[in-house]
Amino acid sequence: MTKTIRELAADLAAGRITSVALTEQMLARAEAHRAQGGHAYVSLDGEQALAEARASDAARAAGIVASPLAGLPISIKDLFDVKGQTSSAASLALADAPPAAADAGAVARLRAAGAVLLGRTNMSEFAFSGLGLNPHHGTPRHPLDRERVAGGSTSGGAVTVALDMAAGALGTDTGGSIRIPSAFCGLTGFKPTAASVSLAGTVPLSRSLDSAGPIARSVDCCAALYAALSGREIAAGAPAVKGLRFGFTLDYVGTHVEPQVQQAFDRALDKLRAAGALVEQFDFPELLELPTINGGGGLVAAEAWHWHRALLEEKGAQYDQRVAARIRRGQQQGAADYIDLLDARARLIAAAQRRLAPFDAWLMPSVAILAPRLAPLEADDATFFATNGLVLRNASVINFLDGCALSLPCHAEGELPVGLGICALAGADERMLRIGRAVEALLGAQQ
Repeated sequence: MTKTIRELAADLAAGRITSVALTEQMLARAEAHRAQGGHAYVSLDGEQALAEARASDAARAAGIVASPLAGLPISIKDLFDVKGQTSSAASLALADAPPAAADAGAVARLRAAGAVLLGRTNMSEFAFSGLGLNPHHGTPRHPLDRERVAGGSTSGGAVTVALDMAAGALGTDTGGSIRIPSAFCGLTGFKPTAASVSLAGTVPLSRSLDSAGPIARSVDCCAALYAALSGREIAAGAPAVKGLRFGFTLDYVGTHVEPQVQQAFDRALDKLRAAGALVEQFDFPELLELPTINGGGGLVAAEAWHWHRALLEEKGAQYDQRVAARIRRGQQQGAADYIDLLDARARLIAAAQRRLAPFDAWLMPSVAILAPRLAPLEADDATFFATNGLVLRNASVINFLDGCALSLPCHAEGELPVGLGICALAGADERMLRIGRAVEALLGAQQ
């Protein structure tokens, strides 16, 4: 199938397919995926999804179409409350939690937009990894190479889109958890400004850094999903690439980049220059402070420890122990350390405002490496933690700076996917989506 949200919406509008038929197709793929040992979904809600699809078809027949998402099956990360379902965050420690009494804010917005909620997707436990491994439910595999990871933490969500088991996925992004699996799987992911999409009814990781957003097949798909999630009108269209000013830096995010990733990134920059964009290297030395700032686990560990401390005391043995170890780093931070982190964040945001002021967008490789192989990560803690840190490095900068960012494919046909990060600071969401459309069209036309 491999159709965008706009194409699927056009098929529904023209009567070429019904929501029921589309939902049945995606459910069938999802069931086959599970039967073949796939781990993208933690649970499927087929009966309820088909009931929603029937209701959508009836509403369409009566002339009621809530949004471009009406009748389209969407997967939901297992962090979001769906009324009547348990939000386990893909952890055994929450497996017996009571069912949610109401939908999470983001889920409610998707439901109001007419989306069909297909099922809950697998993830790194409690969203605390960029690799997507899960010892409880199995690890979602890369859609092109089952020996590799799909990326995390929204691993299952990305796989559902890549394998046409959902038209789009609702995910979260605390340090890259939407953009990393999008980059690895050849998809488009959008991390919005954190405050623009409700996190009510969502299992938190870091209250300062968490954000919710979409994974889909195109920038336009992400814009449609973001419009529903945020309640904002997102203008169509894109600016001309000629005259846009893009910046990139070698400081921090430009080091230790795998050769194939660097080649894809450089090709993208060359295409932008050839189309008349101004692409300039700039200095951002403040980024080099981040390893020291986050040396004790950073805001994520501090805020995760606050939420998990009682649950770890009661059910710590049921956690993925790699996740538990990272959370427990927050126990070593005192109040003064936490305030120092908040102050450092404010200082770097102010620096970013100065450094990025001349540019329409900041470009970087979404992830510094290609999707790594699973077996070495499972076998060795040191390999896992070192790889996880490098995978998270670039994307997490945007969360720390309270920014917004797209990741869209920039690799050549036949290569493993590479993501191009198109980034800005808080509040530039619509601008990033419009610029993303322009860059996507350019890269797609020249691949």
